[in-house]
Formats: sequence, C-alpha cells, structure tokens
Amino acid sequence: MSDDVVLHVKGRVLLGADDGQVRDELWVVGGRITHERPTGAAGRDVRTVEGWALPGLVDAHCHVGLDAHGPVPDDVSEKQALTDRDAGALLLRDAGSPSDTRWIDDRADLPRIVRAGRHIARTRRYIRNYAWEVEPEDLTAHVAREARRGDGWVKLVGDWIDRDAGDLTACWPRGAVEAAIAEAHRLGARVTAHCFAEDSLRDLVEAGIDCVEHATGLTEDTIPLFAERSVAIVPTLVNIATFPRLAEGGEAKFPRWSAHMRRLHARRYDTVRAAHDAGIPVYVGTDAGGSLPHGLVAAEVAELVTAGIPPVQALSATTWGARRWLGRPGLEEGAPADLVVYETDPRADVRVLAAPRRIVLGGRVVG
Repeated sequence: MSDDVVLHVKGRVLLGADDGQVRDELWVVGGRITHERPTGAAGRDVRTVEGWALPGLVDAHCHVGLDAHGPVPDDVSEKQALTDRDAGALLLRDAGSPSDTRWIDDRADLPRIVRAGRHIARTRRYIRNYAWEVEPEDLTAHVAREARRGDGWVKLVGDWIDRDAGDLTACWPRGAVEAAIAEAHRLGARVTAHCFAEDSLRDLVEAGIDCVEHATGLTEDTIPLFAERSVAIVPTLVNIATFPRLAEGGEAKFPRWSAHMRRLHARRYDTVRAAHDAGIPVYVGTDAGGSLPHGLVAAEVAELVTAGIPPVQALSATTWGARRWLGRPGLEEGAPADLVVYETDPRADVRVLAAPRRIVLGGRVVG
C-alpha cells in the first residue's frame, strides 16, 4: 500500500477501556492516525477496513532471537517476529536475548521491539547459552552494560534451581541487587527479574525493582508489598502451564524442586487473581522464544480471564494499559497507525483476539 493511500477504519474504535472512549471511525494518513476526516479525502485512494479496532497488541515478555538452545540466525528471528505480528502482537518487550536484533528496527513490516538486553544470571544458575553468567561482585557492571544496550530495561534472573539445595533459591545477595538496580535507575533503565519461587521477591522489591516476570511465588505476605510499591508482574500463564511436565522430568534427581513446581502451578490462577485484586499492575506476556512458540498473545489474554481478571482489564493488559506502561502510544491523534481489527467485540469475548480480521502496522495493512 503506497503512502498516498488513506485508510478509513470504521465500525467501533476502542481508544480505551471506558465506553466513553469508543468512536465510530478513524483515518490513517501518511502512516499516522487522525480522528478528523482528512481534507480532500474524496479525491484520494481511500481504502476501508470495518470491524472492532484495538491498538496493536503487546506481548510484554517474549524473546526474539532465542530458542531452547540459545541464539538463532536472523532468518529464524524474522520468522518469530512475523509470527507475533500475524497474531496481532505489534509491540514486543523482548525480556532477554543474546542475539542482536537491531536490524528489525529498520523493517517497517515487523513489530516494534522494546529490548531488555541479555539476561544476567548467576554462574551456572540458568539455561545454557542464554545469559551473561556472573558473580555478585560483577552484577552492577553487567547491569550498566545491558542498560546501555537495551531500550530502557534490564533483565535479571532472580531465582533458579540450586543443585546443592535441590530446589529453587534466590540468586543474588540483597546488597548486590540494591547496587545493581540503583545503577540501572541512574542510567534511566527499569529492571525486571525472572522469579518462580517465593524467596527472592521481598529483597528484589525492597531493592527497588520495577517488575517481576512469572511471579508464581507471590503470597499473602508479599502481595501487599508489590501493591504498595506498584511493582508490575507479567505472569506468563501459558508458560506456567508447562510446570507439571518440567516437574515430571526432574522428579528423579530433584524431588523437592519438582514438588515445589507442582505447588506453584496448582495455585497459579489464585496467585494472579489475588495480585490483580490487590491492585498490582498485571500485563500480558507469553515467554515465547525459549521452549514456547511465538504467536500466543491471545491465549495468554484468555488465561488471565480464566484466572479471574475481568475481560476489559485483561484486554488493557495487552493494549491500552500495556502501551502506557512501556511508554508507547495507542490510537490517539498523531500516533503511528499500529492496530488490529476484529470481526466482533473483543470486550464481550477475548477469544476473538485469536482471529484478527485485519492487521495494520505503520499504516499499512500487513495481514
């Protein structure tokens, strides 16, 4: 579609979560949104898209450039990004990747990516070939490097299996994470951490962390702390669904860890619902790119609803609210025209997200 084409999106345009933020149409001129009929539109090539329009969906935890074994070639990264795009995920927070995917920024047909640099893990305490593996005395220096390499985020591995203990344990001493998070904030970056278990959460939050990934270890003791400090969580429930299989595979060697993983899985919905009810910000993320395929954003929204989050708020966790959190615009005047159009109202049934009618990226219909 050439730049002189005007796109007319009509039906119901959902600018926000409230009924008062619904409009009947918007226009796309030069790749940007306007809510005013453009001058001279009658004499131009106007193409119409009809349906229920949302801002491009957000997958706030995925990994472009990574698979189960480590970094992947650019052609595989491209396929991952295209799969997310075709699912309607037009804004991705890449929560750790060893691959350089900056070339994607030059591709108008691929999703926008907010990068967190490469994972930073304790030595021999994470998946091989994924992370920088360092000791506590080197944590701050690596956080500073990844803060400069990323797009305003840094990713720590907060806990992982400790083979000596036979279970999940915290990876970092309190003083190390305090210094590292302070340095990230000084450099203008926010910090998030992979955390499955309970033990690391209080230290990370009190050290000033901005977000926790997975957060299956939240309890009635730590939920109020997260809420008080507005620390966000990205539950990745489609990933947590794999815990029973992981537990089965580790049963013989690490029975304590296996039992722990099963308990975290069993209460996953209760944990997410309690976090939401307490006022903790919850956002959609799939953890795609490790062992999971890309393109699962609709399934994750449906999982949040299954957990007890109201549908409109689950939608916000992948649209209006998620974009605000990441500092990216939605469907406001002058914003880049990144949007997805559906056959029916996604507020009535979030499962419609799995079947986009049209995908518009940078003002161009790409799917």
